Amino acid sequence: MNHRRAFALALMPASLIAAAPGQAQDEFYKGKTVNIVVGFTAGGGYDVNARAVARHMGKHIPGNPNVIVQNMPGAGSLQSVRYLDATAPKDGTVITTFNPGLITQSIVEPERVSLDFRKLAWVGIVTADYRVCYGFGPNGVKSWDDMMKRKEFILGSTAKGAGNYVNGATLRLVFGAPVRQILGFPGSAEQRIAIERGELDGDCGSFSSLPVEWVRDRKAHSFVRFTEKVPPEIPDSAVFINTFAKTDEQKQILTVLNAADELGRPYITSRQVPAERLAILRKAFNDTMKDPAFLADMEKQQLPVNPATGEESEVSVAKMSNVPAAVAAKAKAIYE
Repeated sequence: MNHRRAFALALMPASLIAAAPGQAQDEFYKGKTVNIVVGFTAGGGYDVNARAVARHMGKHIPGNPNVIVQNMPGAGSLQSVRYLDATAPKDGTVITTFNPGLITQSIVEPERVSLDFRKLAWVGIVTADYRVCYGFGPNGVKSWDDMMKRKEFILGSTAKGAGNYVNGATLRLVFGAPVRQILGFPGSAEQRIAIERGELDGDCGSFSSLPVEWVRDRKAHSFVRFTEKVPPEIPDSAVFINTFAKTDEQKQILTVLNAADELGRPYITSRQVPAERLAILRKAFNDTMKDPAFLADMEKQQLPVNPATGEESEVSVAKMSNVPAAVAAKAKAIYE
């Protein structure tokens, strides 16, 4: 029988033999559900982006599985990352999107975030995170000098590892700004309600997460940004934060703290996922980023798409993780 099988394979067209592994993956994903786990509550920027990805990614995965979003808030999205190597299936059916500020925290404060993000499998990035701080309302902060003259600039956040906490703490600790931060919000949706009620004075976060009507009606006044590169939608009033640095030490600390913005909307999975399925997820993600229907969906929501591949993302994480220990130690004060 073995000789006959070998003879039959020899006569089989090469294209059919090559198709066998792909067919196996078709069978694996067919009828299954892929979960995109969001480390925050529904309604925030990470959630909105994930739901757009979920609407389109399934058709690019062999077998066309359903792709759904699962919200798992906790510890500034750290819970959703830990889930991957804890109880989540390791078969290529779970992807997590989280706040990349955790990567910075893992470098400068490893005793609190004891994760090596180089040991996770990176699927890709929807866009870099173009972050700003803004004041809200007609009497809200409108410029850097305006903020510095205020008695208090009250901001909210989920936890110390969150990106908006790091941005606000940077203003407070590097520049001595009169920032007071209130922690414990489940997500950005709840923070927006508090801003509208006047309980918070504004926020620091992704410009793309700002409600469209706040930008349109000039309710949100962006006055500082955290990336040198700036997309056209961010107003000139948002000045690059390094402009205000007076010493080389301040510039070095800012470089460490803001590096995670390059990884703005990241998607990862467990390194235990079989290599062939990771390759499928990466290709499906890359194809989704070029899908006209996905791009139209994102444009309709005024959400940016400036993607990076999983391989490119891993290079960025490796660079972040190789910062000098002395600089990391100075940046640690942001989290304390």
